[in-house]
Amino acid sequence: MAPLDLSGVPGGPPSGLSPGNGRCGTVAVIGRPSSGKSTLVNRLCGGKVSIVSPAPQTTRNSIRGIANFPGCQLIFIDTPGYHNSARKMNLRLQTIAKERLAEADCVLYVLDTTRPPGPEEQAVAELVAPFSARTVVALNKTDCKTASPGMARLYLGGVLPDVPPGRIFALSAETGEGTDALCPALAALAPEGPPLYPPEFYTDQEVDFRIAEIIREKVMQNTRGEIPHAVYVEVADMEPRRHGKELFVRAFLVAERDSQKAMLIGKDASMIRRIKAESLADFRRIFPFYVILDLQVRVNKNWRQQDSRIGRFR
Repeated sequence: MAPLDLSGVPGGPPSGLSPGNGRCGTVAVIGRPSSGKSTLVNRLCGGKVSIVSPAPQTTRNSIRGIANFPGCQLIFIDTPGYHNSARKMNLRLQTIAKERLAEADCVLYVLDTTRPPGPEEQAVAELVAPFSARTVVALNKTDCKTASPGMARLYLGGVLPDVPPGRIFALSAETGEGTDALCPALAALAPEGPPLYPPEFYTDQEVDFRIAEIIREKVMQNTRGEIPHAVYVEVADMEPRRHGKELFVRAFLVAERDSQKAMLIGKDASMIRRIKAESLADFRRIFPFYVILDLQVRVNKNWRQQDSRIGRFR
């Protein structure tokens, strides 16, 4: 199946931004699970780049989002939340985060100010430390009553002393407060060069990947317990119809066990209908064509232990 390459429509950069022509850089976005990385990337890129949910480790791949503003284009790489675990899939996600960190021109370290630092935060800070000279820090969720940005700054002073205070920003990815300062700070660290993408692009994801991620987001938002992490989405077929005005998609929710399959279908198929309806609502907002979705459930036993399956995460 040849995926449709309509990754840059619709959407575009946030209001007031224009194509860059002086600097262009990649930005690895790293942080603990649920620190707000994906919400922040979506905010900075002005479109739905990464899926979000309350469940930790929603992001499983390196997701690219693009922001354009005068004199610079930034390509944000939203990495999986860095989680200390020896499980095979978590080790793969850790490897992805490490690789993207080393490859990027700049680093955006997102720290959740509502949670006290612990061993997991320490592990992230140790990963970031060698790249301090090209790191910007976002102290996120400062709009929450439980936020402690002052304590977060004290913590950073101990673990990342080489990151100057002028590159540490208190903000809220959810409301947008304080986020305007991030792109100029990152642009100052980006190398000179022409933009890599047209100005109307806010992501380079292919259509089949975006469809699968949106469906998975609805699974994570509507299910609990083991289900969100035990499911992946496989787009088996895509067929343009009516001269490109419609796109037929056949996709599968793939669970690890029959009991999970039953919960994904739900009583009288209520759960799978909800997931399908919410996915279609997002497709209508994102794509310039009408999506017809055939959504089914099947089982791939213990897929999280299969090298061939988790090796597809990038």
